[in-house]
Amino acid sequence: MKTLPTLFDGFPFPYSPADLPEIPITGIAIDSRRVEPGNLFIARRGGSLDGHRFIPDALARGAAAVVGEEALEWPAESRPYVRVPNSVEAVTWLAAAFYDWPGRRLTVLGVTGTDGKTTTSNLLYQILLAAGLRAGLVSTVNAVIGDEVLDTGFHVTTPDAPDVQFYLSKMVAAGLTHVVLETTSHGLAQHRVDASQYDIAIVTNITHEHLDQHGSYENYRAAKARLFQLLEQTEPKPPGNPRLAVLNRDDSSYEYLLSIIHRPPSTVHRLPSTVYRPPSTDHRPSTVHRPPSRQVQVVSYGLGPEADIRAEGVVYSPSGIRFEAVGADFRVPVNSPLVGAYNVSNCLAALTAAVRGLGIDPQTAARGIASLTGVPGRMERIDLGQPFTAIVDFAHTPNALRVALETARQMTDKRVIAVFGSAGLRDKEKRRLMAEVSAELADLSILTAEDPRSESLEGILEEMAAGARARGGREGQTFFRVPDRGEAIRLGVRLAEPGDIVLACGKGHEQSMCFGETEYPWDDRIAMRAALAELLGVDGPAMPYLPTQETK
Repeated sequence: MKTLPTLFDGFPFPYSPADLPEIPITGIAIDSRRVEPGNLFIARRGGSLDGHRFIPDALARGAAAVVGEEALEWPAESRPYVRVPNSVEAVTWLAAAFYDWPGRRLTVLGVTGTDGKTTTSNLLYQILLAAGLRAGLVSTVNAVIGDEVLDTGFHVTTPDAPDVQFYLSKMVAAGLTHVVLETTSHGLAQHRVDASQYDIAIVTNITHEHLDQHGSYENYRAAKARLFQLLEQTEPKPPGNPRLAVLNRDDSSYEYLLSIIHRPPSTVHRLPSTVYRPPSTDHRPSTVHRPPSRQVQVVSYGLGPEADIRAEGVVYSPSGIRFEAVGADFRVPVNSPLVGAYNVSNCLAALTAAVRGLGIDPQTAARGIASLTGVPGRMERIDLGQPFTAIVDFAHTPNALRVALETARQMTDKRVIAVFGSAGLRDKEKRRLMAEVSAELADLSILTAEDPRSESLEGILEEMAAGARARGGREGQTFFRVPDRGEAIRLGVRLAEPGDIVLACGKGHEQSMCFGETEYPWDDRIAMRAALAELLGVDGPAMPYLPTQETK
């Protein structure tokens, strides 16, 4: 069992007191309600809550010691209180120490970006399996550890730091050697993954998203860039460190990321522009003492000739994509049942990381790509025998909605009907932008709820409607407002004619929808099956309940 002093071995922050008592620690807790006897409770300050207020509750539940950052009057006879400069940053290091630094015993591949993270992570995971490697996966959908699949939650980004380290430790215990870790901007900005020890970092793209959280596009982009800064700080590992950055040559983030990565001198080309740093969650400067930065190799992928690994001869069809992946020393055909131009980039990202980062044979990588038939909630078809195509997709950003609609256009010469919303208490500019995109690319747009939270759903829909009108949309003809999401999906399938595509976007694999502070069980795929079953008069699931059903 771990003791309090062992958790601070290699701790990269100053802390007090200097002499820690040898008391056993049974776990790490960041929520006082989940404290169990013997746990170390870490009190953090967040956007609306201060964890220091809940220290008495944690002690009452049996916490053996407390970590915090406030100067508290602490009775000498009480359980230990360890003060650190920033407890948000401290969590990941203490959790890693508790679980015996699992990232140091795995080859860790991190995937970040606005869109395509989950698909790229799954593609890369399949490539590792095709290469005969014992690999695991942590994504926003689930954690896959051998034959065990763990749900990562209803509305998660990157799991909290103790959960990340727990998953990694289970992989080590299961004898795995590699892990693909989907890594979000929230996880990076909130230091949840700082101790994960990345070996390869991959970016899909960086577009308009999460500006409510980060304050500006520059801060959002800088949060993503932290993945590559963490790559530089990975400790040496016995198998060696690829320390490879995989960048999208076609994306606007390419030059920026290239400018901040610490590369060998012969390849350095730094831009004269300002390098932004992501704000910490409480807007105080980081006090972590970093190890010396180590040089990182860079490789690019893309559709153009400038990319180190590129796609040639791309062919799209309703049944998938095919192209040749071309590098300086190979040319290999790639076939994937995934659809859409954006999945060419996702396939290239995964193949590039595997071939250049791990030395996997390109043909083996192509075989792994072909084995991924789909990702839950990503352009997932729902077929009950209807004469049109019904699809559920996670697209919840303007760029993702654009590429989803463009993909649908490639799949039919009939109409495209889009059903989507925009979340409350999140980036408000997206509401207008997404409605504008749909007004331009869809034949019919149905604006509906998507996690309104405590905001007025009516107000959100009005902002979206204004965006649709700004692009020539005519309410009641080319776009509709339907607050209840179940009824919106029903309308989409009722309006569909043979050959059309009904595309429900924004929720994908997610299992709940938030109204006020309540998470109601919700799955777009179940809702789509319910609507189709009603339309066709066949057996199917009941439409899930939402409170908007009472105000239709």
